[in-house]
Amino acid sequence: MNNNFAAVTAARTLKVVGIILILSFVLDFVILLFPFQPTNRLWQIDLATALVDRGIVPLIGFAMLFAGYWADTTEDGRPSGIDLRFPALVLASLLGLMFLLIFPLHLNNVRQASVQQVDQINKQADQAENQLQNQLSQVQAQLNNEQVKTELDKQKTQVKAQLTEILKDEQKYKQALESPNVPPTIKEVLKKAKQNPQELDKFIAQQSDPQQVATQRLNQIRQSKEDAEKQAKERAWKSGMRIGMSSLLLSIGYIIIGWTGLRGMGSAQGNGVRKATAR
Repeated sequence: MNNNFAAVTAARTLKVVGIILILSFVLDFVILLFPFQPTNRLWQIDLATALVDRGIVPLIGFAMLFAGYWADTTEDGRPSGIDLRFPALVLASLLGLMFLLIFPLHLNNVRQASVQQVDQINKQADQAENQLQNQLSQVQAQLNNEQVKTELDKQKTQVKAQLTEILKDEQKYKQALESPNVPPTIKEVLKKAKQNPQELDKFIAQQSDPQQVATQRLNQIRQSKEDAEKQAKERAWKSGMRIGMSSLLLSIGYIIIGWTGLRGMGSAQGNGVRKATAR
């Protein structure tokens, strides 16, 4: 008696938990559809990612559901209560088809989104380079003014005096190297100038030359563009592989469950009809 009660309770628990897992996925699916934007590529990518990340939930639900029916099978081969196996197998087949379609669609969407993002990065880099060229032209035009030249020479003298003072005082020199407020470029110059004082004049000349400053900034812009393009392509590749391959594996699992299950039920029903006819 106790064994029978435990078996019935276990079977009922498996079926209830399995149904809840399946329905929770269906509910998530409906919620994720809103706001409905089928023409938005980013919406499609986010939807596919969310569905694939949750795709294992109904798979576990189907396993628990059919385990519950297997444990609850009566002597005549029929489960007690409402038989939900057929609609569950149909749903599994539909999920298998859905995840199978997600596989190529997501790969294509990610590829196109990556191309679009790279184009945007290139446009922003081109705009930054154009702004830099305009700023360089303005600075070079201002340098033709004697008053601006005088002010620039004054600033160069002040900067050299400040850095020379730091180099002469060992305590100030160590504090400058350890201070987080001092830019890395200044720290590097101080280290070089400590060994070779001419490095200080070279640095000041470079920083006061608008062409060299523009060249350094231009190199930074192009390096940032290359890094951004590399990151965008890597993210697209990782997303395509992770979501695409997971979707393909999920589709295989659901198709095996759904199609083989439906075929098995059809064969069982056919055998039952033949047996009934023979009697």
